[in-house]
Amino acid sequence: MAVVKTPLIKTRDATREVVAHRRAPRAAVLMVNLGTPDEPTAPALRRYLRQFLSDPRVIEVPKPIWWFILNGVILPFRAPKSAKAYASVWTEDGSPLLTENRRLADRLDKKLKETMPRVDVMLAMSYGQPSIDQAIDRLRAENIQRLLVLPMYPQYSATTTGSVFDAVTRSLQRLRWVPELRFINDYCNESGWLDAISNSIKRYRNEHGSAEQLVFSFHGIPKRNLQAGDPYYCQCQASARQIVERLGLPDGSWKITFQSRLGRAEWLKPYTDKTLQTMAKNGTRHVQVICPGFSIDCLETLEEIKEENREEFIEAGGERLDYIPCLNDTDGHVKLLADLCGKHGQGWPEFAGQKAVGDDALSDRVKRSDQAAERLNLA
Repeated sequence: MAVVKTPLIKTRDATREVVAHRRAPRAAVLMVNLGTPDEPTAPALRRYLRQFLSDPRVIEVPKPIWWFILNGVILPFRAPKSAKAYASVWTEDGSPLLTENRRLADRLDKKLKETMPRVDVMLAMSYGQPSIDQAIDRLRAENIQRLLVLPMYPQYSATTTGSVFDAVTRSLQRLRWVPELRFINDYCNESGWLDAISNSIKRYRNEHGSAEQLVFSFHGIPKRNLQAGDPYYCQCQASARQIVERLGLPDGSWKITFQSRLGRAEWLKPYTDKTLQTMAKNGTRHVQVICPGFSIDCLETLEEIKEENREEFIEAGGERLDYIPCLNDTDGHVKLLADLCGKHGQGWPEFAGQKAVGDDALSDRVKRSDQAAERLNLA
């Protein structure tokens, strides 16, 4: 019986697959943060907010109802206001969140390659650019066979880390050859992270002095999320307590608050802005605020805390509000993330600095790949 051969079609993707297979397998760390608009303008904010606020992990409201609220109320009024807020923190290099993330990703990549030369660091945003889809497209082109996903949120929430999981796994469904996958849920209890935050506060206070009160301001989520089982609130409480223990702060000298609420529903309390105003009215003159739920400084830290909440605190009778920056691309942040990646990459040869194949074996593979490419008319 004659064998009927299925015709092979030469395509750009197929060519990339063959070329990729000629390379030694690699692993990658995919750093994912929330995202940012392309520019501080109302049209750019409408695009960004539409994507962000259409995520069912972020807004748990029936889609038909939310569609009318989002497009009829929020986008027309919030986009211009948000554009002005972004413009106040925008830099010559663009969005602070994106530029700082890029610096951190570059430094982490260099750090890992000191001992793990076949581990790449890729940066993606849940909303906006560079997208998660763009990062996933690199996997097959570069023969990345193992993927460690690192959401840049120390504490877990379905609205952030859970959303990253959804987006990554949804994007992976487009691939024929899915890589081995590991996912870091949170790292707020890692000693490296707790030490890095504590040392950041110590350094700031050594340089600028201590305040009457230290305020830990975490990003808020709706209260109903906590009641539905989201662990975020409890992890925030534990984070602050462990940092305070390292600093040796006495009771009554620090507070935990939650910021950036949206809409009329009740969110996690106490609210940062209301708490700061009350503190000022009750006689507190000097506070320092740190945001341990943010890995990189962004609109919520630079504009909301450092600018808006500072003005409100002073207007209510306070004299000085100092904002302690996020870890950003500091040495301590790079080290803790490198250690975290090494811990979660255990067992994968790339993270142990091992070669997946010997030089002779790889050479033989390239020769066979060349022969296969000729047969497939893809060379």
